[in-house]
Amino acid sequence: MKSTKIDNDLDFKRKLLWCLFWANRKAIRTEGCAPFLVEKIVTSEATYAPEIGNILKLSNDLLQKIENEMEGGRVVEIKITIGDEKFDLSFQKNVFSVSTRRNKEIEEEIIESLNDDMKKGKPKICPSFPQRVGVDIPL
Repeated sequence: MKSTKIDNDLDFKRKLLWCLFWANRKAIRTEGCAPFLVEKIVTSEATYAPEIGNILKLSNDLLQKIENEMEGGRVVEIKITIGDEKFDLSFQKNVFSVSTRRNKEIEEEIIESLNDDMKKGKPKICPSFPQRVGVDIPL
């Protein structure tokens, strides 16, 4: 598992999407354009999973619950699958951690990319990415 502290003043939604974006981008190298699937989100109060036959979307309501957990200092865990690669992501306050199952090099690449973006001052997210992960709100 690799971690980094994200100390910029981005709003919560952009921070979350930025971390998910780099996980997706680095997985493309080995997994191609496989679907980005949020398998499960675990907070201190609930576990969110998709209904059978559906995908779990990051709705405004769910994002607000995740933000409240993080602001309270509690850990939020997100399990995603891209092709055959499985990611365990965790957020607590300003610390983001990532663990992969098959290709451990991806962990380091994601953290390096996040750190490089922070040095440049402004994280970049592909404009079509929010729709890919099911975010139904404007950023």
